[in-house]
Amino acid sequence: MIIMSRGNGLKIISGNAHREFSQKVSNELGVPLADVRSFKFSDGETGIRFGESVRGADVFIIQPTCSPANERIMNLLIMADAVKRASANYVNAVIPYFGYCRQDRKAKPREPITAKLVANLIVHGGIDRVLTADLHAGQLQGFFDIPVDHLTAMNLFADHFREYLADELGEGKVVVVSPDAGGVARARRFAMKLNVDIAIVDKRRSHDIANESKVMDIVGNIQGRTAILVDDIIDTAGTICHAADGLMERGCKRVFACATHAVLSGNAMENIGKSAIEKMIVSDTIPLTEEKRTEKILQLSIAPAFAEAIRRVHEELPLSQMFE
Repeated sequence: MIIMSRGNGLKIISGNAHREFSQKVSNELGVPLADVRSFKFSDGETGIRFGESVRGADVFIIQPTCSPANERIMNLLIMADAVKRASANYVNAVIPYFGYCRQDRKAKPREPITAKLVANLIVHGGIDRVLTADLHAGQLQGFFDIPVDHLTAMNLFADHFREYLADELGEGKVVVVSPDAGGVARARRFAMKLNVDIAIVDKRRSHDIANESKVMDIVGNIQGRTAILVDDIIDTAGTICHAADGLMERGCKRVFACATHAVLSGNAMENIGKSAIEKMIVSDTIPLTEEKRTEKILQLSIAPAFAEAIRRVHEELPLSQMFE
């Protein structure tokens, strides 16, 4: 149990997206979840009612903006407004998964930059600080005009593979692979944690079919090695599954995958089930429904890291030591 300083008091509030994750954070901190009730009016509008005072408190609202994203975002904003009007001292949004993060630029004419729009809503909704993990692009932190603490699940995954693949790591038989060119920096950082080589999948996207891609080549030595594909988000799983199949076809011994955010939409579970991936490691930034809890997917909890970050923010301690 982490001992908390008293200060103005700490309040941990769970949104309606991931109560299980909020409870894990609460247990780590030794601070009970605040008494709050979320409900719907007859016309579908969201209502919030708090059963305890938050006056002068340092409030942390835990709410990943996963599916249904619009409802999750509104729940977060309404909670923030409620505690602000109830005289909370600081309002911190803990957003393990930041929805709309991939809409961060205009890829085509007349498209919105929705990630910036959502960031504006959060800032103008009265939130003073954001804690999140593995944004799709690190530059997204600049979309917010408030402090953003950017955590990562890569340390969690690295610890897992150091234990699970200890023998192969010791013999230099493991390679970290980026499933596309855009993830090279992430894969390189992960490879440095494991002290292994890196490889890159060269893919081409289909212009006719959405979420369809084809592996053209592999850059790097993968022959006879165990590959670990690293990504931030697994959505339909098309890219990472095609990459895994391409690696096996070109001489890999085994293929594992890890990704922070398990969105797993559309035919993701079918893609993963049919792929060459031996095991996919994900974090619990997004809740896994029962139909997504298969033998191929292992979920590790990043809640302790968020709990430690909350403790440090509350006690006004630096977070930099968490990344050293």
